[in-house]
Amino acid sequence: MAQWIHMSQMIQRLPDDTINSLYPPSAFPIEVRHFLADWIESQRWDDFALEKVEQESQAQALLDQTISMLQSIAQQNANVVDRMKLMQISRNMTMFQQQPLQFGVMVRDILRKERVLLSTPAQLPNPPQYPQHPMRQSSHPSMQDVDHLVLKVLDVQEIRQKMHHLQEELNWERENYEGPMQQNGLDPAQSEIQKLQNRIQQLEYNVKAMATKRFQLLKESVDFLDQCQTRLISRLKAWRWEQHKAAIGHPFDENLNPLQTWCEQLLGVNGKLRQELMLIGEPIPELQERLGQLLQVLIQSSLVVEKQPPQVIKTQSKFSTTVRYLLGEKVAPGKPVVLKAQIINELQARNLGSVPGDNVGELINNTAILEHNTSSKSTCATFRNMSIKKIKRADRKGSESVTEEKFALLFSTEISITGCDAPYRIQMISLPVVVIVHGSQDNNALATIIWDCAFSEADRVPFVVPERVPWRMMYSTLNSKFTSEVGTKHNLDQYNQHFLAQKIFDKPDFTDDYSNTMVSWAQFNKEVLPGRPFTFWQWFEGVMELTKKHLKTYWSEGLIFGFIGKQHLHLILKDRPNGTFLLRFSDSEIGGITIAYVSASENGGQKIQNIQPFTKRDLDIRSLGDRIRDIGHITYLYPEFPKHEVFKKFYTEPQLPLNGGYIPVSLQTKVGAEAGSATQPPPGMAAVGDNSHSNVLFPVHQFQPPFSQSESIHQEIMETAASPGVDFSPNPPVVYSEHMTPANNMDLDLDTLLQDLSPGN
Repeated sequence: MAQWIHMSQMIQRLPDDTINSLYPPSAFPIEVRHFLADWIESQRWDDFALEKVEQESQAQALLDQTISMLQSIAQQNANVVDRMKLMQISRNMTMFQQQPLQFGVMVRDILRKERVLLSTPAQLPNPPQYPQHPMRQSSHPSMQDVDHLVLKVLDVQEIRQKMHHLQEELNWERENYEGPMQQNGLDPAQSEIQKLQNRIQQLEYNVKAMATKRFQLLKESVDFLDQCQTRLISRLKAWRWEQHKAAIGHPFDENLNPLQTWCEQLLGVNGKLRQELMLIGEPIPELQERLGQLLQVLIQSSLVVEKQPPQVIKTQSKFSTTVRYLLGEKVAPGKPVVLKAQIINELQARNLGSVPGDNVGELINNTAILEHNTSSKSTCATFRNMSIKKIKRADRKGSESVTEEKFALLFSTEISITGCDAPYRIQMISLPVVVIVHGSQDNNALATIIWDCAFSEADRVPFVVPERVPWRMMYSTLNSKFTSEVGTKHNLDQYNQHFLAQKIFDKPDFTDDYSNTMVSWAQFNKEVLPGRPFTFWQWFEGVMELTKKHLKTYWSEGLIFGFIGKQHLHLILKDRPNGTFLLRFSDSEIGGITIAYVSASENGGQKIQNIQPFTKRDLDIRSLGDRIRDIGHITYLYPEFPKHEVFKKFYTEPQLPLNGGYIPVSLQTKVGAEAGSATQPPPGMAAVGDNSHSNVLFPVHQFQPPFSQSESIHQEIMETAASPGVDFSPNPPVVYSEHMTPANNMDLDLDTLLQDLSPGN
């Protein structure tokens, strides 16, 4: 918060017009900068730019957090005027929901203008000199506020000690005035009596003045503690929100240590202030009640699900989760603290304050002891082998499936804190989970979680999500999930985005901007795509999985064009020389990648052809790079990169002769005329081609079971699409030809060879 500390002093010397220009009252009033100063400066705003569409999801997350924290601060603000003002500001900021990138760029520019003003103090009359502090990289610079709070408490303790000394002096003077002088029968001079009376009166006045100041300092300290704790609670909510968004690939700093330090310091301050109130001698119900409420909120808010359970859980399967208590070092010694987990449905999650209703599921190994780790200074309960034995589902509405029903794990216990009289009941729920009973439900369950993580609002009613969202939000989610799941920094581009929109909306000829077109949950993963047996999400997830396991490097280096329609394919390849090709994801098969290339047509023109998609199973057998090397009539990767230069590093080195007299075996992809020209063996013989495409013949009766080409040779059918002016036609089938290099003076071990060539290997 160092930048705002300097700015808050500088703006006192700035003209009103400059302040209003820097912090536009209708868009980003100065109150937002003030109340969220620490959090704002801990985020990364400099990377935002209007043209970087892929950053929209990150900007949306920051906007949601800003609105959420403003609402939270408003609700806990004792000042009615401030509370109403902050609520109005939070409502006004929803205008950025349609264009969150503008919000990110606006905050970026405000921070930049502040730095410019701070770096040019000569423009101000009598510029103050501020110490230069490096920007703290910690995500919790509000610890400076906690330090300030601790100093305030020290002031309270110091004035109490001064009051004690004054009271002792006053008691002594009173004793001298009323005691020895009266008892000894002395008749002191009138001046001495008057001097003593004046001294006593002055001491009494000083004690009363200090008592007033002491009370004021106590009230200020409680107010400041309230503000610090409000920011802490907001940051804890933001941490949970970021943890939620991490499921779709958003960046997430999982380090809880700074938050734990913050919690511990606020607990210590609360204890000292309660002690100071007791030492006053007279009850101050208002401050005592406020401190008690703050203590209860802090103790109950310090329970965090550090490691969430899987958000898709299969019954009878083991899973783990970890719950952390941020005030663990302050737990009273003695009886161990046992956390219990139970599964709750959506209705129960909405009514956590009431007594839980029927048990909706049975958990195995659902208790864990809260244990302190001295090396990490963390106090955690780890559920290592939890399992859902059975689940009771609610009545479904309409066409709702079991994979759309959301549950959560509720963790609860009773805990005693050192210095507190009574134990506290604390609880925390996990992120929503979907419970399945079979692996075939995993894909649809994951779709429910993706939609929930991407489009739920902060501080929502559990587990409400919108039925429709703008396409720009959907695309941002798809891009974020794709890059994080694949593990790449190469984003989906505008061409990919447009094709995905055409596919989900079933508008292949639509060329306008889809950004604000609403996409529904049904379009995402309920309705199958036209002419296909699968949904949009099932198709997209298949591509993502294929890329993650087999194509990560190709994609990261920009060698795969990716999502592209056949009409667009025609436009970019129609003027390219024969042999030009590109790699695109199949739109007709789940988890497939195909090669589209330009070749000569029968009439002397050109035609664009698509090889049958390669799936995960195909690429397990032979890599994409080797397949590209095999196909001789594709020569240049679009637009004009020689394929052997681009893909050389993906080629597999030739296999050396094996020990033991066996002949090495390799597979080779052949397409069209290459496959059709292979010499067919006479009846009763099976052909195996060598590297020179000659054939070595073996009697079929020696193979057990009989050798069948239909079982061992993969027939790859072309994907084609008609387009005016271009000849789209299917190639002949792709054929794998098994190549062997015969060794001199060696007999072939045919049983072993057949085993190597069988489809299962």
